[in-house]
Parts: sequence; structure tokens; C-alpha cells
Amino acid sequence: MNISEMLVPRVKNILPSGIRKYFDMINEMEDVISLGVGEPDFVTPWNIIEEGIYSLEKGYTHYSPNAGYMELRNEISRYLKRRFNLSYNPKNEIIVTVGGSEAIDITLRCLVSEGDEVIIPEPCFVAYKPCTVLTGATPVTINLRKEDQFKLTPELLEQAITERTKVLILSYPNNPTGAVMAKKDLAAIVEILKDKDIIVISDEIYAELSYEQGHVSIANFPEMKEKTIVINGFSKAYAMTGWRLGYVCGHPDLIGAMLKIHQYAIMCSPTTAQKAAIEALRNSDRDVQFMVREYNRRRRVMVDGFRKAGYDCFEPQGAFYVFPCIENSGLSSEEFCDKLLMEEKVLVVPGNAFGECGEGFIRATYATSMENIIKALNKIQNFAKRYNKKALAKESYVSSLV
Repeated sequence: MNISEMLVPRVKNILPSGIRKYFDMINEMEDVISLGVGEPDFVTPWNIIEEGIYSLEKGYTHYSPNAGYMELRNEISRYLKRRFNLSYNPKNEIIVTVGGSEAIDITLRCLVSEGDEVIIPEPCFVAYKPCTVLTGATPVTINLRKEDQFKLTPELLEQAITERTKVLILSYPNNPTGAVMAKKDLAAIVEILKDKDIIVISDEIYAELSYEQGHVSIANFPEMKEKTIVINGFSKAYAMTGWRLGYVCGHPDLIGAMLKIHQYAIMCSPTTAQKAAIEALRNSDRDVQFMVREYNRRRRVMVDGFRKAGYDCFEPQGAFYVFPCIENSGLSSEEFCDKLLMEEKVLVVPGNAFGECGEGFIRATYATSMENIIKALNKIQNFAKRYNKKALAKESYVSSLV
């Protein structure tokens, strides 16, 4: 038997993540400074950890209701109303999922199949396109532009819509660019969508990590509320990546259909994580605010550092990534990342891992210590002196901060 021939072609033909190669490489290297991992460097706040431990001591080691504990769904509902003025009924409009990734998967599986098209603006989170392909639907990518601050424009959206379009995926604040969509930007998109039978999947996992202005959801527009699925979670804002907890909110008919997939594929989200998440929503606003302030400080240093090295760096307004252009190095994105890793032991991720239009860019995260950021920027500056004739810095980046 040829096992390879037994595989479903759409699974067999999906390429591995373009990021994986670099994490495999650093596992065999010492003293690498990683600006590659998209997760907080902070430990989960202690009160959240303590509540998780206490839940185990109290014997919460069994299944929860399929949609998640009602106590948690009530807190999610109150949180969304309090922070973003979004109203969802915890009884039939919210499902607690295994991270935001499960929410994306079950939403797409519920909505699209062969013959349907899903519009995916790129650069974007690496899972959107494979999850679309696995449903049998066709991903239709939009190449976002630096001159538009990596925002989705109504012109680009109109060009991508066909009679087969069923879903648009919006992801702001954005991974990998750090771009955001303000209310006026979303209003222009709403004008295109309000009379069309297109569902919006709004991935808002970085909603709390907005630096210059408060986050606005496309679901805040009354004409879009019923046709928007909002996805969020605890990984980024609460430094709970390993707890694997997210949630999806939307119209009861859509949520009811998604719950069926969730029931059979997952059963329920981890009970310990759910109990900890209740504490997070009730009593961890200050911890979130502290982490956001620290990310903001690092953000400014990171942007300034790449610019001093001679790389044109778009200023991110959200998430915890920078997306500098490295075209003047004369290297491709992958060549740049390979050489930087091997010569300077700094890990960044090639921009084309997030879509073909990311070629000529790299992604670096500032979800690491300021000490690591300063060391990495000094190494990047040394690298730029060899590969970038337009490098601006003459002294080390550390000395420029003193």
C-alpha cells in the first residue's frame, strides 16, 4: 500500500508554514535572539494562574458544557460590551473554543465549500488560506500595499468580489504588519458590503493591543452586526497562549451550526483554562494595561532601530510586530532571514511567509525583552553595514539611546 496516495489531495498539497523552517534551525543553534515567535514574553498574570490551580483543587476536571461554562460566556459578553460596545447573548451567540484558531476553522467549515470564494487580504495570519483550502473553497487574495498603510481599501475589495464570494476575512490589528483599521476606514468597507450576501470573519485577537486609538470592530456598524463573526481570545492580551482558549461570537443561526462542529470535533474547551479566563476578564485589566504600555515602549524602539539601520519601517499601530522593508539590502526576504540568522544569530521571519505580497519585507516581534531588542538591533545594524549601503547608523544602537 502506498500511504501517500491515500492522502486527500487538498491536504497533501498544502505547503508547511513558511515559519517552521526557522524554528527548526534555531533548535540546533545556541545564543540565538528570537524576534520570530508571535507570543507574549510575559508569564500569565499570577491571579489567573492561581485561579487555574484552584479550579483543579476544587475538582473541575470534567467536561464543561459544549459551548463553554455559562459563567465564562457571561463574562465574555460583559467584557465585549464594556471594552468594545459589542452586544452578544451568552446563551446562543458565543462559543468558547480551543484558541482563536479553532474558531477560524469551524467558522469557515460552517460557511463555505466547493464553488465558494473566500477573500483574504494579505499579508495575514498563515492559517487563513490553508483553512479555506481544507473546506474545498477557493481563497482569493488581495495584495495590501504599504502606501495604504496595509489597510484594506474599498477599491481593492470591489475588484476581488465576484458572484461566488461568500466570506471576507478581516484581521485588524494585523499580524504581521501591525496595521489597524479606524472607524472611517471600516465605514468605507461597510458601504461595499452592506447590501451584499457576504459574511465577514473579523479576527480581533489583537484588539487590546491598539496603541494610538481604541479598537473598532466592523460589527459595531448596525448594518454589519448580523453578517459578522467576531473571533477573539485570551492568548495575546492576557499572555495565555499555552492555555489554548478563544471564543467566537455571531448570529444565533451561525453559532448554532458552528456548535455542532465544535461538539463532534472538540467536545469542549479545557475546563481549567475556562475557570482561569473568568478571573482574567474580571480582575486583570491592570495587567493588560501594563503589558500594552510595555509593548508600546518596545514598539517605538524597534521602529527607530530598523530605521537607523537604513530599513524603511512602517509604523505599526497595533499587535506586537514590525514589518520593515528590506529591499535595499539586495536580498530576498528568505535570503535576508537566512543570512541574519547564520551571521548574526538573530531570528526574524520572511514577509512572504504571510503571502506573496510580503516579499521584500520581514516580520520581527517586539514581544521579547528590551534587552533582547537592543542586542538584536545592534546585530541588525552590523548586518546592514554589510548588506545595505543606505544604512544611516554610525554608532551602535545602544549608544544612540544613552
